[in-house]
Amino acid sequence: MSLSNPLRPADTGAEGLSHTVGATMPQHFDPNDWKSVREQFLLSPDLAHLSNFYLASNPTPVRDAITKYRKAFDEDPHSFLDDNMFGREADMLWRTVCAEAAEYVGGRADEIALTTSTTMGLALTYNGLRLKPGQEILTTTHEFYPHHEAIRLAAERWGGTMRTISLYESSPDFSVDEAVARIRAAIRPNTRVFGVAWVHSNTGVRLSISRVADVIADLNRDRDEEDRVLLVVDGVHGFGVADEDVASMGCDFFSAGTHKWILGPRGTGIMWAKPENWALLQPTIPSLMSKETSAAWRQDRRPVGPTEAAWMSPGGFATYEYQWATAEAFRFVRQIGRKRIQDRIAELNSQIKEGLAVMDHVTLHTPLDPELSAGIVTFDVENYEPRNVATILRENRVIANATPYGVSHVRLSAGIVNSPEDVELALKVIRSLKGAGA
Repeated sequence: MSLSNPLRPADTGAEGLSHTVGATMPQHFDPNDWKSVREQFLLSPDLAHLSNFYLASNPTPVRDAITKYRKAFDEDPHSFLDDNMFGREADMLWRTVCAEAAEYVGGRADEIALTTSTTMGLALTYNGLRLKPGQEILTTTHEFYPHHEAIRLAAERWGGTMRTISLYESSPDFSVDEAVARIRAAIRPNTRVFGVAWVHSNTGVRLSISRVADVIADLNRDRDEEDRVLLVVDGVHGFGVADEDVASMGCDFFSAGTHKWILGPRGTGIMWAKPENWALLQPTIPSLMSKETSAAWRQDRRPVGPTEAAWMSPGGFATYEYQWATAEAFRFVRQIGRKRIQDRIAELNSQIKEGLAVMDHVTLHTPLDPELSAGIVTFDVENYEPRNVATILRENRVIANATPYGVSHVRLSAGIVNSPEDVELALKVIRSLKGAGA
């Protein structure tokens, strides 16, 4: 299908963006004013940034923390790392990150492991689960590539199997009742793990993790402890969007990058689990955050005690200025308020969905009900390839993309950096495509 652009593209070249480089952010921040929130970001004001699911621009306090830590490393790298990573327990900055993350998830700091991404967290979880030969990992057809691949690699390593099921035939008509019924029916005696995404990034469907957890808990009543079904959640597109305590949802393991909806630095993420579940895992990468494992090596013995969250945080010298600045991202979103963020994201994405739903040349794939979706909206435009629509939107100052699945859709995603005017600009471009691509 040929690329057609019925609107005149705005000038988004280097000259149009140069005034934003190195811009000074306002000192005053009012978390109750969305304009003030937007001013904390260096995002180009010439663009409607409707790609919030992808990679976050960092707000002022996060950028300032990165700059502060980087300067300290450049001035005295040995002392700054030694004092804040390997010195007194009270001075270890990674513990501050864990404490802030725990406050956000509603858990404890010793339940948090630090990673670089959702992908790493999922891989460390599945790879560490010690499946027995013949046990299976059940998942869904709606997962993104890293989740499926993490499961496949782990199943092959442990001598287990992988099986997928569909939770719905029509995403716009998604039913939680139907989804949990399908999960219940699909779990077999040899099913050891059920892995699922909180929000499906190809359709925007949001699953009720607590409902899934209830079904699994019911099935586990008749199982021995070593055979109980474990619930592993890819939580990245609900984490920072939904006003829910992860620690109370009922999952066993939760992984999410913090460089998307939490607005943290690139290359940061967390895993969460309760102590009894961390004990089930075998670490994959040696950790620098556990005194016990390193002491055991020096004393030529095995580590004492069950696996802890700190044992699962991958070692090797990291980009600590980014990892440690993640604490400021959690503080920033908590300052605005989790409920307020959820409501704003729901409001803007409902504006997108409702605008698309009345266009007869558009097929909407995301449920209209905000309880069944989060911050992602996907759709198709008649006579256009999804990638071409994304290109046209970008040429008209709207940043969007096409989903990287076997069956692709156009994807818009409004966050707290956006305004109703951003949404209306996107809808205007999409309206203009009616009949123009044939």
